[in-house]
Amino acid sequence: MKKIITLSMFLIAFSLIAQEDSEEKKKFSFSGSVDAYFQTYLTAPDNEEVSFGTAFADQSGFALGMGNVIISYEGNKVGAVLDLVTGPRGSAATFNSDIVDGIVNQAYVYWNVSEGTTLTFGRWNTFLGYEVIAPAANFNYSTSYLFSSGPFSHLGLKADFALGDDFSLMLAVTNPWDTNNISMTGEYALGAQLGYSGQYLNLYYDSGEHGGLGFEIDYTGGFDLTDSFYLGINAAYNDNDGSGFYGAALYPQLATSDSFSIGLRGEYFSLHGDGDDLPSVFATTLTGSYTIEDFIIKPEIRLDSWSNSMPYIDNDGEATDNLAAFTLAAIYTF
Repeated sequence: MKKIITLSMFLIAFSLIAQEDSEEKKKFSFSGSVDAYFQTYLTAPDNEEVSFGTAFADQSGFALGMGNVIISYEGNKVGAVLDLVTGPRGSAATFNSDIVDGIVNQAYVYWNVSEGTTLTFGRWNTFLGYEVIAPAANFNYSTSYLFSSGPFSHLGLKADFALGDDFSLMLAVTNPWDTNNISMTGEYALGAQLGYSGQYLNLYYDSGEHGGLGFEIDYTGGFDLTDSFYLGINAAYNDNDGSGFYGAALYPQLATSDSFSIGLRGEYFSLHGDGDDLPSVFATTLTGSYTIEDFIIKPEIRLDSWSNSMPYIDNDGEATDNLAAFTLAAIYTF
């Protein structure tokens, strides 16, 4: 009987230890994505001198996007996230010219001070704009002028407050615009975000000196007009000592089935400042998205047309104000 009791106690203790180990393992999570694409210009030669001028996906022929691995640990009150990227998209997003070695995209720790308050310290991707760095989280594969003109990441301290079921508030103090390591000038930037039911008003300010962004106000949101039709919206105004940019973009998206959706990005973007007739562009991007389990295929046609500027060349090598391209992207998420 003693042997049976001893054996039973051993099995119970072993079960509790195994359960605790299992719970500890559940706190770790791994995710990420890998993407590549093919791009050909319809109105210009496929060479390195031609690109839309927006961030990422700026190569012709077959090209890599990026690979990233996100490692996160979540405790009862505290946690940490490390997001490592490699490839041209990751290099451009972190302003790193090395496309081979791993690059830190995000690295931060956080503390859930209370049920409605979280402090985050480190480097994290920007709260401004509709689009993000990771291609799997965007509907369109290429990126907008508004996204390309704003910051990609911030390094600093932010506080997130849940103000009820619908309202949220974020306040941040960071290094200036896209200063991903240290602030070399002793200057800092301020950020804020007010959210209500999926609609966000974002504010950012730095001095504008030493290549800073200056002041930007940005609205990001969207509405489910039907069960299968969604309309995303982004609008922003930037000013840096009397010059900057402004623009707006609409993102209508229609789900035709569980595996296929089609979406359009229509964007108007303009520079402002001293002088009349500054350049502006209207860009239209039509994207399909076909999902097979965790694999996404995105065919895309894009046409950009500028006014008061001729930044492209045509197939004859002559300057022109418009550029069209076809892109086929493949993205795997895990």
